[in-house]
Amino acid sequence: MSEFSNHQANWSNRLKETFGPTVELEDEDGTTSVYDLTAEFVVGDESYAVLLNVDEDSDEYDILKIVTSAEGKLELVTIDDDEEWENIAELYDEMTFPHDTDI
Repeated sequence: MSEFSNHQANWSNRLKETFGPTVELEDEDGTTSVYDLTAEFVVGDESYAVLLNVDEDSDEYDILKIVTSAEGKLELVTIDDDEEWENIAELYDEMTFPHDTDI
């Protein structure tokens, strides 16, 4: 069970307003990949982006943290804490596929 409830999260669109519906990310090897910006949400003081790689035939998504650089620019960073990643992934699943407790 997630540490967060979907009632604590709010959908947002800061990245989409800034970059449009897709973003290009460069990995540590210098390879650039294009991702669809599937969703964005805020939980407490943290913002997250859900991305889907357009070059892969997979429906698995990546979740990255949205941070503001010292220069005031939005940046995407990897969620290094495994527990945080698990909690945020579970929260996104709850927000996207809410469980109906009346069934």
